[in-house]
Amino acid sequence: MTEQTNRLSHIEIDESGLPIPTAAIDQERKVAVYDLLEENSFGLPEVDGRTAPKGPYHLLLAIRDNRLVFDITTETGNKVVEFHLSLAPFRQVVKDYFQICAAYFDAVKRLPPSQIEAIDMGRRGIHDEGSRVLQERLDGKVVIDTQTARRLFTLVCVLHFKG
Repeated sequence: MTEQTNRLSHIEIDESGLPIPTAAIDQERKVAVYDLLEENSFGLPEVDGRTAPKGPYHLLLAIRDNRLVFDITTETGNKVVEFHLSLAPFRQVVKDYFQICAAYFDAVKRLPPSQIEAIDMGRRGIHDEGSRVLQERLDGKVVIDTQTARRLFTLVCVLHFKG
């Protein structure tokens, strides 16, 4: 059986300059990274007639100069590409996502299951919107499926966490 090359085999989050995450944020990050590494679809398109090196790839996610950085290398450490995305398109959806997550965690402590389920549906809807924004921003740079976009959006949220 041949190994799938359009995938991530390692993910690192550059936390320099970020506040220390809460236990819940740290757990979200660990789960998202684990889930991503278990199953993802991450390919690099041909650019200007040049084919990208085959994966699997290593991904470093960071925020630098108020921009979301994707630093992609091969498994052997050779630089493939680095690109920077404006954080502006993510701000509102990340803010909404954090607010509904807080409401969800509060609801779990005191509301009946039917109300918790309604809040969770809203949370998933906002998460889906964030993953769509991410896919749009990555269009032409990276080819990802919806599940990979959802998990990467979780990591984008972790990077936005202000403490």
